[in-house]
Amino acid sequence: MKHPVISLMKMMMMSAIATAAAATVGPTAAMAFSANNSGPSSPSITRSTLCKHSSPSSSSISLRQFPNVDGRRSSSCYTAEWIHSRARSPCRCSATAGIERKVSELQEEGEEQEEESSKETLPLQEFDFKAYMKGKAKSVEAALECCVPVRQPEKIHEAMRYSLLAGGKRIRPALCIASCELVGGVEAMAMPSACALEMIHTMSLIHDDLPCMDNDDLRRGKPTNHKVFGEFTAVLAGDALLALAFEHIALETKSVPTRRVVRAISEIAKSIEGLAAGQVVDISNEKNPNVDLELLEYIHLHKTAALLEGSVVVGAVLGGASEEEIEKLRMFARFTGLLFQVIDDILDVTRSSDELGKTAGKDLIADKATYPKLLGLEKSREFAQDLKMQAIKQLEGFDKAKAAPLLGLTEYIASRKN
Repeated sequence: MKHPVISLMKMMMMSAIATAAAATVGPTAAMAFSANNSGPSSPSITRSTLCKHSSPSSSSISLRQFPNVDGRRSSSCYTAEWIHSRARSPCRCSATAGIERKVSELQEEGEEQEEESSKETLPLQEFDFKAYMKGKAKSVEAALECCVPVRQPEKIHEAMRYSLLAGGKRIRPALCIASCELVGGVEAMAMPSACALEMIHTMSLIHDDLPCMDNDDLRRGKPTNHKVFGEFTAVLAGDALLALAFEHIALETKSVPTRRVVRAISEIAKSIEGLAAGQVVDISNEKNPNVDLELLEYIHLHKTAALLEGSVVVGAVLGGASEEEIEKLRMFARFTGLLFQVIDDILDVTRSSDELGKTAGKDLIADKATYPKLLGLEKSREFAQDLKMQAIKQLEGFDKAKAAPLLGLTEYIASRKN
């Protein structure tokens, strides 16, 4: 409950803001502001009305631009200086900043007692990340089981199911659902896209394991797809999963406005393009002694982070997030995606094949550039810690309880052992 003095003070402050507005944007805008804010329930004026310019926020971590391989657009590349945030800071007009601060202080003072009461009646419970992931994984597994029934021709559908239902962490579906729920959506709105993202991820693993690419024999503790079904079937199984992913989103997404579904499909398509770009640059630079941090980060922001970014952004889009929220979550996903790859590189040289469920040390054997190779193991761990903190920072301003799954996923990625 707001204190009555606060309401009176707020009305007085609004009058003062209108006076400041007259000096800044002229009497017409000031009169409009005054008319639209005559009572406590009136909507507040947007700051852009009062301010002529919006200045981008600065960061101690710089951003460099790299062209995509097709040259059509540029994308962020996090260099040795690491990362930045592209989000713009709210426009602050010097004439109103102090007044707004006073109003905020009065509101905080008047609501302090109410907040203390809420804490007593609604104690915060520690978020159970393992239970959350177990529940989401169970839901995703059940949905995936229905996505690819065994039908003719049986061989390709068995190959699709073999890799799709082989377990795994289901991080991408969890990110998609968590970001949807964060911005006010529900699981059902995001589940078709969550399944589609796992199909696309599985496709990328099947193709990545092929002899013409990474030539792996082991994936998720089992023989790779081409080892079981043959190379041509593995290629076609991956292709079929990719096509099925888009069909599944288009046909199964319910209770979501069409424009959101179309944008979600567009975001996923961009992620796949990025994934392919990262893969081709990665393979083209095997045994290249001149790969530096900038090129390495370009590879992994596309090959690894792109689909993680797509997972988070798609969930936010389907859940009805604002553009500002989408961009904050996009940056969260980029930090998290790069974090995932740094940890992957560390595990590749510190864990065994049995522990990882895939071939350990393969990057070293292939003479690929990795973060431990370029930075050293200790500096790579420091870089991972910085990426984690930057990812968490992007979630500031969101509801803490609803952001808990994304925070938990970030911690999990940073501390995972396989």
